[in-house]
Amino acid sequence: MSGDSIYRITEIIGTSQTSWEDAARNAVETASKTLRDLRVAEIVKLDMVIEDGKVVAYRARVNLSFKYETESK
Repeated sequence: MSGDSIYRITEIIGTSQTSWEDAARNAVETASKTLRDLRVAEIVKLDMVIEDGKVVAYRARVNLSFKYETESK
């Protein structure tokens, strides 16, 4: 069955001093440098780092799915 595929999901956390969107984007763009064939990114949690009563960083926890490579037969 050549149409069958296997995917893995891995969780990563991106950070940004600007926004949650930038944090998520940073996570995906950084992961894409070492993981190939990324398929879906799901934001599973958003939080902030607070210092002295001020937000200093946004964090996005992202589940990334990517396709396992298969050997041609």
